[in-house]
Amino acid sequence: MITTNLGFPRIGRRRALKAALEKHWSEASTEKDLLEAARLLRCHHWQLQKQIGIDHIPSNDFSLYDHVLDTVAMVGAVPRRYGDHGERVSMTTYFEMARGQQVSVPSAGVGSSVVAMEMTKWFDTNYHYIVPEFTPDQRFCMASLQPIEMFLEAKALGIHTRPVLLGPVSFLLLGKMTEGGALGLLDRLIPVYEEILGKLMEAGADWVQLDEPFLACDLSSDARSAFHQTYDRLGRFSSRLRVLIATYFEGLRDNLEMAFRLPVAAWHLDLVRAPYQLDAALSAIPSSRILSLGVVNGRNIWKTDLTHATTLVQQAITKLGSEQVWIAPSCSLLHVPLDLEEETALDPRLHARLSFAKQKLEEIVAIAQAIRGRGRAPAVLARQPSSEAAASPFNREEVRARVASISDRMLARKSPYAERSKCQQKRFNLPLLPTTTIGSFPQTPEIRAARAAWKSGNKTDAAYRDFLRDETAKAVRIQETLDIDVLVHGEFERNDMVEYFGEQLDGFAFTQQGWVQSYGSRCVKPPILFGDVSRSQPMTVEWSRYAQSLTSRPIKGMLTGPITILKWSFVREDQPLSETACQLALAIRDEVTDLEAAGIGMIQIDEPALREGLPLRRADWKEYLTWSVDAFRLATAGVRDETQIHTHMCYAEFNDIMEAIARMDADVISIETSRSHMALLSAFQQYRYPNAIGPGVYDVHSPQVPAEGEIEALLGKALVSLSPAQLWVNPDCGLKTRKWEETSLALSAMVASARKVRAGLGTFK
Repeated sequence: MITTNLGFPRIGRRRALKAALEKHWSEASTEKDLLEAARLLRCHHWQLQKQIGIDHIPSNDFSLYDHVLDTVAMVGAVPRRYGDHGERVSMTTYFEMARGQQVSVPSAGVGSSVVAMEMTKWFDTNYHYIVPEFTPDQRFCMASLQPIEMFLEAKALGIHTRPVLLGPVSFLLLGKMTEGGALGLLDRLIPVYEEILGKLMEAGADWVQLDEPFLACDLSSDARSAFHQTYDRLGRFSSRLRVLIATYFEGLRDNLEMAFRLPVAAWHLDLVRAPYQLDAALSAIPSSRILSLGVVNGRNIWKTDLTHATTLVQQAITKLGSEQVWIAPSCSLLHVPLDLEEETALDPRLHARLSFAKQKLEEIVAIAQAIRGRGRAPAVLARQPSSEAAASPFNREEVRARVASISDRMLARKSPYAERSKCQQKRFNLPLLPTTTIGSFPQTPEIRAARAAWKSGNKTDAAYRDFLRDETAKAVRIQETLDIDVLVHGEFERNDMVEYFGEQLDGFAFTQQGWVQSYGSRCVKPPILFGDVSRSQPMTVEWSRYAQSLTSRPIKGMLTGPITILKWSFVREDQPLSETACQLALAIRDEVTDLEAAGIGMIQIDEPALREGLPLRRADWKEYLTWSVDAFRLATAGVRDETQIHTHMCYAEFNDIMEAIARMDADVISIETSRSHMALLSAFQQYRYPNAIGPGVYDVHSPQVPAEGEIEALLGKALVSLSPAQLWVNPDCGLKTRKWEETSLALSAMVASARKVRAGLGTFK
């Protein structure tokens, strides 16, 4: 019986990869320095997994930015705008695809630049991947040897690994095609995979893991045929290089029989998300094939119910025998923090219930040891939560009573949008194409240093508050100087858009080093939502009121929505998500009401995670979209008609959920569109979306500064889909990660472009 892992967190202890990447991007280190830092991380992670007792350790699960981008490089699918990559994709080209062309910011004007590739969410997670771009004449070639190099790197350490590759069918389905369907490129792509598998075999690999998460999704007949076509061809390696197909985030359902007919040696199943599929799998699996059972949750941080997990494994062993059963996490451990041993400040009752990546591997080994020892529980198996810790003493009757009292009347605005918009225009008197930003402004080293000094006790509350007031006043002055129509206060008091609110709500706890990669060097530290949620006092009113006192222009109050707080936290599993969402929505509703009472006339409630939370199977969408949109409406519907509700969403496909977006009934929605060149607006046009929209006109995740002509061209495209009365002008997302110099130049270009297009609106009528 084999213990195995599908993938390990890349960022390292205390975000070592982030530090190495950002040092390299700032030109403070060489490419050689970055590669050495990455090598040391990989070596440590392989050795750690070996010490814990994992039999099949993955390689090539590490990435400098994103594993889908690694696959783009591996198969040479580099878009033409990045030039000829030659036989190998360089690191310069790799990071240009991820972040756009690196350009300096001169004091006057900006140089030419190349935009980064589009990003979107990895299935229903908060991880962002780079979207592959394909053309009808697409050609593929082996342009990166990374899988082979990492296998040999581990081999040199005496660790025989199982290389991980994104499967060819899922790779094509993750991409976008200028014309036709990407699956038509399969005949050109498979030879590259054959070449890579051949080289892995020559290097000594005996297993390879091909991740095909789309097998857990609704599949077209073309996609089903593509899986057969692909694995019938790759099966020729089976005598010397055995293939594990890994699926996760959902059950195979109607794809199970088709998947089990593929000529591979093993399949991985997610039995945390879909435990129901085990019986069907045990009945359908061909003789002498292997099942990898994902019985330890790779998506959440709660300790595994080892008794239940052991029962599932034992059920499989009874049917198949121990040699045909592997024990694994449900998916890659990329989505959880590295090591619980770093957390020394958590409530002991809560700490006893948690498990991070290292501990999850220990749980996998514990399950195997318990079965091998015929029931003799090892030490880790005995370290189950005490009855006191497991009893969930975090429920509050007053919170549950308030949720029970929610009525339909609480979910609807007083008047329809057509009437509200007239009240709001009378109140604010904004021009056509009003300009604004999404919320945050640069979190400079000085701001981070001041926050660290305050948290450590080296700066008093009063001194820190004065510092933040100065930063807020500076941001307001800059926005007025730039002539932005609707301002924000900058969010300098906030560490993270979810963590900041969680720190002020009952029912949350926080880690010291619980970092998780979002994309590239961007890491988040999700709160732990362990108990019933309520708000004891206003959270943002003071800063919004202060900023509004500095200007006659409207200031937007900035809040994070209930679904985003839910999705971007590690959430309790002892009650339905819909129940927790209602608790969060009521807390945000209280804050919205207080902001309105304080004179804040525009309130933005960001919900970038609403689309991300959509279930993988369409049959499950209606239930989720009903309770998630209801939670947003509950949070926002208690205001007067003249109060304008904004929301923000980013890096998502909207076509399939337009009805739900319309039902949210936000007065203004801002969305990410610059990397897709406004293509996402087609969904709003086809649906005839009636409310106002702010499509992002430049990419804040790239260091490039947009030229006015680029923004004007995007606004022209937007006006093909939207009426001038609908269109707002804003960046793609918040500006927290940018520098002030590039931010000021970019916003200046944005305002100038809006003025120019506004003046020539007759052109677009």
